[in-house]
Amino acid sequence: MTYQYTAQDPLGKVLTGAVEATSLDDAQQQLRRDGFKVMEMHEGAEDDASGLFARRVSKSDVIFTTNQLAIMVETGITLSEALGGILQQEENPTLRKVLSGLKSAVESGESFSSALASYPKLFDRTYVSLVKASEASGSLGPMLDRIAGYLRKEVETRSKIRGAMAYPLVMMLLATGVTIFLLTYVLPKFTPLFESKGVDLPKPTLIMIGLSNAILGYWYWWVAGLAAVTIGFLAGRRTVSGRKLLDQTKINIPIIGPMLRKVAISRSIRTLGTMLAADVPMLDAIRLAGDVSGNQGYEELWKHVHDQVTSGRKICESLAGNPLFPRVLIQMIGSGEETGKLDLVLEKVSTFYDHEVETAVKTATSLIEPLLICAMGFVVGGIGLALLLPIFSLSKHP
Repeated sequence: MTYQYTAQDPLGKVLTGAVEATSLDDAQQQLRRDGFKVMEMHEGAEDDASGLFARRVSKSDVIFTTNQLAIMVETGITLSEALGGILQQEENPTLRKVLSGLKSAVESGESFSSALASYPKLFDRTYVSLVKASEASGSLGPMLDRIAGYLRKEVETRSKIRGAMAYPLVMMLLATGVTIFLLTYVLPKFTPLFESKGVDLPKPTLIMIGLSNAILGYWYWWVAGLAAVTIGFLAGRRTVSGRKLLDQTKINIPIIGPMLRKVAISRSIRTLGTMLAADVPMLDAIRLAGDVSGNQGYEELWKHVHDQVTSGRKICESLAGNPLFPRVLIQMIGSGEETGKLDLVLEKVSTFYDHEVETAVKTATSLIEPLLICAMGFVVGGIGLALLLPIFSLSKHP
């Protein structure tokens, strides 16, 4: 249960916030243990900032806020003042609550990276690690600008993938809907006519009539089967083995697989390059590169690289011979390690792979579109042919 409070911290500053507790007394005790003097407390969300009807904070909101912070900090405004300025003009109540919490944490002496880590749904480990590295070097402003650019590229990549997958999905749903309509509504209208005329029905028509009767007569089994498959799929993808099988299948599917491989590589390389350029420790950068790949196979590969680098081997040696990484890319990484400019090489490679992802998306879309149209024409045309063949027989034998 959430309780909103207004309290005075040990330094006498008045703060507002929320605390999770089983009861009002428990919430008050939690604050007192932390040295707060409770001034006001009540149950429920504030300004619809939490709960069922909380307004969502999108990636675009995070990018825009990060950009604002970068500009304000680089112009000499303190972080606390920058957060306060953004807070005053922010209209999203959920984001206002987050900004208020960040401002209070920074003013109480907590590091900005630690404050960000309290909101993992908005600021992931990559974001927090980059901010933490900038705090050590005193370059928070430029780093926030770099983070905003990094997040913007991530959003662009995801939008391209979703755009490429949207058309095939719509086509598949349309083909399924048309097929079900023809089998459950149109075909049953003709079946009594065929039976009354005593025409010998061709095999395609008999097959379609049998399928139509199966759908209409046992529709509850079809619904139950679809529900079971859906639940099984959702439950399976939450397990390690299920997710691994699904991810392996995705990157090995013809047409789509090569595109998803390039997406995983692009994310990993971009993250690794950004981390190393920000002076994040190599082992931490490698671990985060695996986390953002979005594919179990690549995550395990980067874990292997992490273990090998810990043992003293180079990244290129750890990747050598693995089919998930192109040989040319491994050679580029090796070159960067030899010259001591791995971060620059990785940034250039990530830019190259961003273009490769865009090309792969266009290629996949251009190939999937005619295939789906042919498949849809085959199914709908087959049903139409099954309806027309008996009608041709009736016209020849009145």
